[in-house]
Amino acid sequence: MEIKSVKIPIPEGANVIIGQAHFIKTVEDLYEILVSSSPSIKFGIAFSEASGPCLIRSEGNDEELVRQACETSLLLSCGHTFVIYLRDGYPINVLNSIKACQEVCHVVCATANPLKVLVVEDEEGRGIVGVIDGFKPKGIEKEEDKKTRKELLRKIRYKL
Repeated sequence: MEIKSVKIPIPEGANVIIGQAHFIKTVEDLYEILVSSSPSIKFGIAFSEASGPCLIRSEGNDEELVRQACETSLLLSCGHTFVIYLRDGYPINVLNSIKACQEVCHVVCATANPLKVLVVEDEEGRGIVGVIDGFKPKGIEKEEDKKTRKELLRKIRYKL
């Protein structure tokens, strides 16, 4: 068995969500969840089958993000995984709906940070064992940092 670190490209202004699911209709169900979440959200989805023809299935409403999702799924080459790229919306707007999708087993990350996915490979296939999302902490927030955090949340309208 070998563990590899796979750097995930994130297009400018986009977020990525990666998870595991278990059925061919996942890509269509995730499409319905995303398209109904917001009239302005742009997205691309790819789902890697782990049986049968073992194809990467794709859907979306933004050609660039669909292409990127497919390329990232091929880069990972892990069965029964999905990759979603979003623009004009945030993972927080769709994560609960994605996690509630009956095919979704779990979400491993949702980020716009630099991202590496740790993949284990043996003679049969590959699977995700974890992620490296962003950077190490540089310290503990101080009062000024708390103030800045609270101002940001209000500026982007996630708090009153």
